[in-house]
Amino acid sequence: MANPNRVYQSFAALGDPTRRRIFERVAAHPSSVVDLARRLPVSRPAVSQHLRVLKQAQLVSDSREGTRRIYRLDPRGIGAMREWLDSHWASALEAFKNFADEQADRES
Repeated sequence: MANPNRVYQSFAALGDPTRRRIFERVAAHPSSVVDLARRLPVSRPAVSQHLRVLKQAQLVSDSREGTRRIYRLDPRGIGAMREWLDSHWASALEAFKNFADEQADRES
């Protein structure tokens, strides 16, 4: 089972709309801070701060390519989030089934 604190940190990191947009752009295409800032209404330092939070949550990783750092999706964070959600999926489906059955009974 994934570390719950790490999972909560990942969900919290994606709670910020700007950070979510940055994450979505990095997930679609590995990018540098300059490339990301060019397409967002925030400064490069702000993008760097958002990337730092995403990196701490293991949602993005970076590598040096020449003089730039390229950020890309880190599968560890997404995997931990998915594992956490999957652990609750069976009970969520059962709750939905019970709800649907109750609604059907009320309509009958």
